Amino acid sequence: MATFQTTHIVYFSPTHTSEKIARAIGEGIGMERRIETDLTLDEGTSPIEIKDSLTILAAPVYGGRVAPIALQRMKRLKGTNAPVILVAVYGNRDYEDALVELRDTAIGLGFSPLSAGAFIGEHSYSTPLLPVAMGRPDEADLGIAREFGKESLSKLERTNLPIPAFYVKGNVPYKPLMSGKPSAPVCTGNCFGCGECVEVCPTHAIYINKEGVIETDINRCIRCCACVKACPNGARIYDNPFAAFLHENFSARREPELFL
Repeated sequence: MATFQTTHIVYFSPTHTSEKIARAIGEGIGMERRIETDLTLDEGTSPIEIKDSLTILAAPVYGGRVAPIALQRMKRLKGTNAPVILVAVYGNRDYEDALVELRDTAIGLGFSPLSAGAFIGEHSYSTPLLPVAMGRPDEADLGIAREFGKESLSKLERTNLPIPAFYVKGNVPYKPLMSGKPSAPVCTGNCFGCGECVEVCPTHAIYINKEGVIETDINRCIRCCACVKACPNGARIYDNPFAAFLHENFSARREPELFL
């Protein structure tokens, strides 16, 4: 029987969906001591050791795989006696091999997988005109996440270490990473240069030039659309044909999938 006193929540979450799910799972676990590590804007390289903690590792799905920049940031982690709850958050299309990839990554970093869940978050390309999982995770999703946290803790308390392997949906080798022509959101004439988009960009691709105009390095942009969703004036847009395809084909509500 394993006993832990600390929950350590780690997430990469440009639009806060993975963050919300991870925190809800932490609430369900209910440990008094909770530590958070937000990798979203952190480009540091110093190691982050997580020891003797029930860990939650959450990241978004891009094209059926874990977001590459999230995996890159996670390489700083080192788990020691750290069972981990794996969380992939996708935009209502499919998470495909993301959970398996996250599991394998966590094992390589020294963590021991305890449970895994695929949750739904509002798609990065979702807009009021072309909604895709708009407003998710909603309260129903968060309720499932809290219960998942309770169930994961219960499994840990009745399990002798090392934790036995369990089924997680996905394939190895993973599906190929999607690649395309670099692109990025742009500012409209309504932009008044507040710089909010600069502050929320996880790759620091957005900057204000010498003339005070906001520009974006398209080669650094990961199209998470955090800047679009954070703009207080609705002056940041990302016009792409895939948004209409997603809206037409993937608007039906999907539910979280859990593995324990």
